[in-house]
Amino acid sequence: MASEGPKSAYELAMERLRQKDRDAGVEERPLTEKQKAAIADARQVYQARVAEREILHQAAVRKAQSREELEKLESELSRDRDRLANDRDRKINEIKQQSST
Repeated sequence: MASEGPKSAYELAMERLRQKDRDAGVEERPLTEKQKAAIADARQVYQARVAEREILHQAAVRKAQSREELEKLESELSRDRDRLANDRDRKINEIKQQSST
């Protein structure tokens, strides 16, 4: 199928990345259905935790008395989101590293 037409920049970049992985000896393994389900579950848990944290944040903002308190609450929310995202990403990487069996 050489007559597919011109490729997008995205397609070209993906081809280069795949070639770079092949050259580096990285094997490409498709995810199993069990891994896909576990990843979806990890993402859903993360979304629920973020939603819970945001609800608690909104309640705390309503009670805040000063600008300093608001800034502290915003900082804490940002830090919590980052921590939860890192936890989610770590969990997903663990799932991806599991054996395909």
